[in-house]
Amino acid sequence: MKIVGVAACTVGIAHTYIAQEKLENAAKKAGHEMAVETQGTIGVENELTPEQIAAADIVILAVDVKISGRERFDGKRIIQVPTEVAVKSPSKLIEKAVEVVNQK
Repeated sequence: MKIVGVAACTVGIAHTYIAQEKLENAAKKAGHEMAVETQGTIGVENELTPEQIAAADIVILAVDVKISGRERFDGKRIIQVPTEVAVKSPSKLIEKAVEVVNQK
């Protein structure tokens, strides 16, 4: 399964990058491909390409703030949670994403 996501916390420092790392590791461990864009105090990093977004089965937004470019995900299945969920329970979040994708 292909997953893309955005991580952005209120301060834009620690939790943004911790959420990114935890999600990518949990997805990899579960056998999925995942790319996470970060929107922190230093701006957008690892910006998702239109091709990555188009190929994604689902989008995980681990965000505490309004993100830029949300409209890029219009028409995609989206799970939005606070960054805390991605930091504390990344594997459960990936499992939830699989459930959502498998729902018809």
